[in-house]
Amino acid sequence: MTTTQAVQQQTQTATPAFGPRIDVTGRPFDRSDEILTPEALQFLTELHDRFASTRHERLADRQRRRYEIGNGRDPRFREDTRAIREDAEWQVAGAGPGLEDRRVEITGPTDPKMTINAMNSGAKVWLADQEDATSPTWRNVIGGQLSLFDAIRNQLEYTSPEGKEYRITAERTPTIVMRPRGWHLVEKHIRFTDKHGQSGAASGSLVDFGLYAFHNARELVSRGRGPYFYIAKLESSEEAKLWDDIFTYTEQALGLDHGTIRATVLIETLPAAFEMEEILYVMRDHIAGLNAGRWDYIFSIIKNYRGRGARFVLPDRSEVTMTVPFMRAYTELLVQTCHKRGAHAIGGMSAFIPNRRDPEVTRRAEEKVSADKQREATDGFDGTWVAHPDLIPVAQAEFDAVLGDRPNQVDRQRDDVRVTAADLLDVRIGRDITEAGVRENVSIGIRYIEAWLRGMGAVAIDNLMEDAATAEISRSQIWQWIHQDQSTAEGTRITRDWVAGIVAETVEGFERFEGDRFADAAELFADVALGDDFPTFLTVPAYSRYLVDA
Repeated sequence: MTTTQAVQQQTQTATPAFGPRIDVTGRPFDRSDEILTPEALQFLTELHDRFASTRHERLADRQRRRYEIGNGRDPRFREDTRAIREDAEWQVAGAGPGLEDRRVEITGPTDPKMTINAMNSGAKVWLADQEDATSPTWRNVIGGQLSLFDAIRNQLEYTSPEGKEYRITAERTPTIVMRPRGWHLVEKHIRFTDKHGQSGAASGSLVDFGLYAFHNARELVSRGRGPYFYIAKLESSEEAKLWDDIFTYTEQALGLDHGTIRATVLIETLPAAFEMEEILYVMRDHIAGLNAGRWDYIFSIIKNYRGRGARFVLPDRSEVTMTVPFMRAYTELLVQTCHKRGAHAIGGMSAFIPNRRDPEVTRRAEEKVSADKQREATDGFDGTWVAHPDLIPVAQAEFDAVLGDRPNQVDRQRDDVRVTAADLLDVRIGRDITEAGVRENVSIGIRYIEAWLRGMGAVAIDNLMEDAATAEISRSQIWQWIHQDQSTAEGTRITRDWVAGIVAETVEGFERFEGDRFADAAELFADVALGDDFPTFLTVPAYSRYLVDA
């Protein structure tokens, strides 16, 4: 009997009075039972039974590390792993089938319309995002799994409320790389009870990963690709090792060859930037590459150094570009590290998006994106992200100019790069905070949260693509500016009362509509940007307060 058959057989036995077990509390809806099958839930039970306690330990490690940084201990390259970094021999597994050429990847949520658009886009890869581009309503979480299930089998269709029909028509569809939620997020519509009878919300990471892998891994392999994942918000190689252990167990449970699962890890937190080689090493049998997750990385800098004085205060969000010292150092180190170990280095997403109704906006967006992608391709990245199908030709032209017919440039070693710990922490930009920057953060933050509360995780605002990471920058800058007693270039001191007035003024100026969530969004923004405490992620209180069904 195979492990998979054993897992399926276990579901036929009576549910024990105490754990381990999984209970679904979310309301059923059309076809949700096709994802939440007894066999799939048993697989989730096994994942939680084996790995949930380690997840809690890793999250506790995060807290300790954040406390240390806040109290003056800067991150550093680890002495206990120096041998890994100095061993020049080891290499990673690298690209799996369908991941050899990743020069343009499109990102986006997994609702049916966006899934079809991504599959028809012409990109090499689709980052199917269950994380920052998805508002984790119960319908979005399980509905996204249904979209992926159908898309993989070429059976996804969608009709809009206006009657427009969508279906997958591309001869060659992108390779899907699915991004589950980070370790810090939970799924409160599914509860896990352990063997001691202790019950709590399931891990969002394990739910997203487990359901996708269980239903699709073998189908993807049969179609010549594989179960591939973007891994978000990691802060250490120990967290990466936990994912690697999960991959190994999943391969055994589903009857897959070891190394079938491939991951691309987003380096989007400051602590992870100091452990890139260690992350590659502990995941070496399963890892394809690293990605420069620029927006969350900026947020991580602010979050970790928010209380460390004026030296660590960043100016207006628009001034924190990829060419400022700490961002330049981080991306250069990422390319060098990846290519040294045979891994792909994938660039980030420029927030500028075209507007089909405004040619001038589109021209500026294409110009900005072209310059961004030219820099990445020239620096040695093997691929990049875009958020809109119309930007695929723009990005591809820049990578084609550098790569030609080659699928990547992993052979470019970047031995010229010399990045120190001080370089990674050099946040000097030399620009001011402006009143316009304060108002922009307030406006974007509230408008994004409002859309998120209505179930949208990726939102076009002022011709920029905003997601949870960019909203985090907006609110965390406000919090830091207040608590570090900053003033604008115009001479106005940034106080809680002054910003509260801007919040009220901003909401008053919005065009309201039936069913809008501006009142809730403004209240939440005030809590996470103007309060005494600093929530580690705004989506944590937002989810608990507004998205969990009563």
